[in-house]
Amino acid sequence: MEFRKFDLEGPLEIIPRKSEDERGYFSEVFRLSTFAERAAPTTFVQDNQSLSIRAGTIRGIHFQSHPEAQGKLVRCLSGRLVDVAVDLRHESPTFGKYVSVVLSPDETNQLWIPVGFGHAFCTLEPDSVISYRVTSYYSPEHDKGVAWNDPDIAIDWPAIADPTTLSAKDRKQPSLAELPAYFAVKGA
Repeated sequence: MEFRKFDLEGPLEIIPRKSEDERGYFSEVFRLSTFAERAAPTTFVQDNQSLSIRAGTIRGIHFQSHPEAQGKLVRCLSGRLVDVAVDLRHESPTFGKYVSVVLSPDETNQLWIPVGFGHAFCTLEPDSVISYRVTSYYSPEHDKGVAWNDPDIAIDWPAIADPTTLSAKDRKQPSLAELPAYFAVKGA
């Protein structure tokens, strides 16, 4: 497995190796010992899966606050999508910055989004399925978000991004400037 770092400390793109032949391929997509060594020692407690029927569907920017804050390991099982991690750690030198990566089943790549980052995505193809493992159980009272189109974050969404696909919850998320300081930088 290859672990690709970004300019923002924390998120990682994980690219599994594939063994291919005329029948198809085999790929080890997760190994706890390698993940703990290269990304973070953690325990995943819940797997989630979501289908977006329309291309251009936008979901997020979502996160959970403490004590139910979640790290997420995200992959695309069908279709293709742009996956985004936004630094929400106040006092971080990269607060409000983001990284994005195209996830697809052909690439078998994944995005690790640690605690302190918001998560969002936009589907690039119809019938896109996203799967993610989380480090804490879903908690409605800790479920939070940030506006998907906040100009202070300025995510470079693909041209296909369709705001009419937003959920009612995502249409009324606060701006980054309005967001309380849910996360701090470790050691700060």
